[in-house]
Amino acid sequence: MSFRKVVRQSKFRHVFGQPVKNDQCYEDIRVSRVTWDSTFCAVNPKFLAVIVEASGGGAFLVLPLNKMGRIDKAYPTVCGHTGPVLDIDWCPHNDEVIASGSEDCTVMVWQIPENGLVSPLTEPVVVLEGHTKRVGIITWHPTARNVLLSAGCDNVVLIWNVGTAEELYRLDTLHPDLIYNVSWNHNGSLFCTACKDKSVRIIDPRRGTLVAEREKAHEGARPMRAIFLADGKVFTTGFSRMSERQLALWDPENLEEPMALQELDSSNGALLPFYDPDTSVVYVCGKGDSSIRYFEITDEPPYIHFLNTFTSKEPQRGMGSMPKRGLEVSKCEIARFYKLHERKCEPIVMTVPRKSDLFQDDLYPDTAGPEAALEAEEWVSGQDADPILISLREAYVPSKQRDLKISRRNLLPDSRLASSSRPGASTSAATTTDASPSGSLTGTGEAGKLEEVMQELRALRALVKEQGERISHLEEQLGRMENGDA
Repeated sequence: MSFRKVVRQSKFRHVFGQPVKNDQCYEDIRVSRVTWDSTFCAVNPKFLAVIVEASGGGAFLVLPLNKMGRIDKAYPTVCGHTGPVLDIDWCPHNDEVIASGSEDCTVMVWQIPENGLVSPLTEPVVVLEGHTKRVGIITWHPTARNVLLSAGCDNVVLIWNVGTAEELYRLDTLHPDLIYNVSWNHNGSLFCTACKDKSVRIIDPRRGTLVAEREKAHEGARPMRAIFLADGKVFTTGFSRMSERQLALWDPENLEEPMALQELDSSNGALLPFYDPDTSVVYVCGKGDSSIRYFEITDEPPYIHFLNTFTSKEPQRGMGSMPKRGLEVSKCEIARFYKLHERKCEPIVMTVPRKSDLFQDDLYPDTAGPEAALEAEEWVSGQDADPILISLREAYVPSKQRDLKISRRNLLPDSRLASSSRPGASTSAATTTDASPSGSLTGTGEAGKLEEVMQELRALRALVKEQGERISHLEEQLGRMENGDA
């Protein structure tokens, strides 16, 4: 009875998944065939990125979200790696910055032009070299600006300050075998990993210490996944000794026994979990199968409550998940996935069926926004901070307006990155340092100082004008291309 009561009370019981219409898919994309268990896809409110097949190196596509339909074979890619790209991740604090890890043992960070690519992007903002084998995992810190984690087939986890291109922490003794995945906790003070030795580990990166470890979290030999939930618990997917796919929930204070363990089926594709901290719903996508199962995690037994399954005909090669701030709240959309087929990407929308047009407070609590809560240096010094939350009511403000505000700020340093002394410095930081005249008051005598300030001001004005013209030109071009497509 108690189980039924919990289910009946859930507002997510009737969530349903729906693929978008054909003309809203992205067609003719040659999705990468690399045998690696990453998602192959990353998405944010502005862009969709997909790892693609590339001759003579590694590449990924970056498409503006509105660039739907057939993608021209000659469409420009991000193609600076010399080996296949294995993982990509958008920066949570800047929608135009993406990091990639590759078989060429490097991590690269890229600045995507505001309106997308018009020519191939071969020059990263920064190249991070420190791994001796291929880099299969890339994940940004959730709250500290410019902090990026990479993990390689050398069983090493590296944490970087992208703004200064320096290695902050090297964790090379904690994993005896291949690392399957890494997940930061809510405020980025800890991360958990799933490893080929069947252990789940909770690690304090700044101390370089193991906080907790569970050996044989799942006994099967196939790949596992472990992710942190908002309350600090750990959710894992893996296989039993009989090769049944499993889900489990763990309390880091006591890893002896799982709080909950469920067996799903005997398919052999790794289960990729996607978690929404606002609703406590976990979506589990099997790589190579055609379903997305979703579960609500609660504080009462049995803790993991099955909600429903979305099934389609085609198996998924990979999957991307839209951050909450990119969803359409007016349609009660609580999640959107970007499912990769062999040659296309199909958005799948998860909706709570409601009749009212009003903003649904209970579905959309304040969610993590794009502003970083800490600078890299503050995090290194031992500070922690929760994500800075934003209200989704503002989603009713036309997104174009909001984007323009952000991207204008990004544009100033964009063309000056080459001369910046800090490659990859966060755009907002770069803007304030570039635009602040006080930094240049070092001449001799007041007149000299004033002239210097005026000069810098004139240069900035010219730059803003030039960039304004460039935007109009690109928007014009984009309009023509879209009309041509139509």
